[in-house]
Amino acid sequence: MASYEILIADDHPLFRSALHQALTLGLGSDAKLVEAASIAELEARLNEKADWDLVLLDLNMPGAYGFSGLVLLRGQYPQIPVVMISAQEDAAVVQRSREFGASGFIPKSSDMATLQQAVRAVLDGDVWWPPQADAVTELSEEARAASAGLASLTPQQFRVLTMVCEGLLNKQIAYELSVSEATVKAHVTAIFRKLNVRTRTQAALLLQQMETVPAP
Repeated sequence: MASYEILIADDHPLFRSALHQALTLGLGSDAKLVEAASIAELEARLNEKADWDLVLLDLNMPGAYGFSGLVLLRGQYPQIPVVMISAQEDAAVVQRSREFGASGFIPKSSDMATLQQAVRAVLDGDVWWPPQADAVTELSEEARAASAGLASLTPQQFRVLTMVCEGLLNKQIAYELSVSEATVKAHVTAIFRKLNVRTRTQAALLLQQMETVPAP
């Protein structure tokens, strides 16, 4: 039987542990499970190897703005299926996960059998959506453009963008990333071009859009 390598990305140790246990019971020794507690840790694991069979991604992760983590993963690693896991379970959140390229959505309130069934389905090349995914809401053109722009960023550009959103100056970003200020300026210029914005404020607002779900 094939061996599966799965990344569990969630910032809550208790929930990561519960997921680990559920998947170990469901997949047995057939699965290699690796955990990440932040987007930075997730990227480090992906830099080590890019042929994971599945990423289970919490919607609200340190280092990401809502759906931006999903958009970044789909843009940089389109070959890896991503299943969103969240305590936010309303139809708009589920639908947006699907619009942004997830292969499934598991509500955190799901029982163990449902979780195992969902993961099995996606590992078998299928998708898995809860019933609320059938509610129809359209993603706005603005949100689609924002998603496409974010998906085109490199991981380093994404890091720079999140730091810009946190209000850091180029000099501070250069120090944090151990690069020159000129490199940061080049990244910022490329980010503005890809996102079709002109100011740091506009870039921050666009990234923050990924946190919100439009009201129906």
